[in-house]
Amino acid sequence: MTTSTRNLAVLFADVSGSTKLYEMLGNADAQQTIDRCLAIVKRVCSDTGGQVIKTIGDEVLATFPTSDAAAQAAIEIQMRVSSQRTSQGTALSMHIGFHAGPTIEDAGDVFGDAVNVAARMTSFAAGGQIFTTAQTVAELSPVLRGRTRDHAAQTLKGKERDVGLFEILWQDSEDELTAMSPRLALAPAMVKLVHGLRKIELGEAHSVLTLGRDLQSDVVIADRKASRMHARIERRRDKFVFIDHSSNGSWITIEGEPEIMIRREELMLRGRGRVSFGHAYTDDPAEFLAFSCLA
Repeated sequence: MTTSTRNLAVLFADVSGSTKLYEMLGNADAQQTIDRCLAIVKRVCSDTGGQVIKTIGDEVLATFPTSDAAAQAAIEIQMRVSSQRTSQGTALSMHIGFHAGPTIEDAGDVFGDAVNVAARMTSFAAGGQIFTTAQTVAELSPVLRGRTRDHAAQTLKGKERDVGLFEILWQDSEDELTAMSPRLALAPAMVKLVHGLRKIELGEAHSVLTLGRDLQSDVVIADRKASRMHARIERRRDKFVFIDHSSNGSWITIEGEPEIMIRREELMLRGRGRVSFGHAYTDDPAEFLAFSCLA
């Protein structure tokens, strides 16, 4: 057999509450119900350009050539399964996770870090949820990226840095979700940042910036009250959002408004202002990040 390595989006889709289904419906009925859900998953994956690798109990593992294809499949699976009912009229749901990265394909199976991370994303998701990573969200098209919600970063076994966790939102009208396409016109957006003597611009080409004491951060913060992975700024369609992951919080001042503190929250940046890390600006004005949003 030939072994190959390539970047893929790996997706796990798991029937929620399968143990309870067996208890409630009995073995035969529960198995038929689960098989019906898995058949939907396999059909959707195939229709959206994915490859079903295998079924593991009440779970399907599939791969996709792009993050967008995996996201579209996950949304379609949730929409279709949510309309299904058991023989007793109970609603059915899936919990889904996916992640894009290098994989090893061997003998019809897939291995590697991307598979492990995708499995962990699935474990974070409750019934009816779709979770993915910040890394994967950065690869999504603007329209799909606009359908994400940031959750607190998580520590994954074997990972030196916490992994940003995002939920893909799908529970809108079916017409709106199936109409998602790049034809939506987005206003050009840019934010100019100043940290000390360094000037940075975020826009369509460079849309995510990490900040923290970790030397791998895009902007390294010297203040000891800042967290190792303190925060992130990312472009969402035509807006920029400051997302705090820290222990002590971030203090943000928008020009003409009082300073506010956020911790494990996010705030849309607008106008001009500044950010202090781990404390109020007046407590120690030596280090801060200035921002200026341009439309």
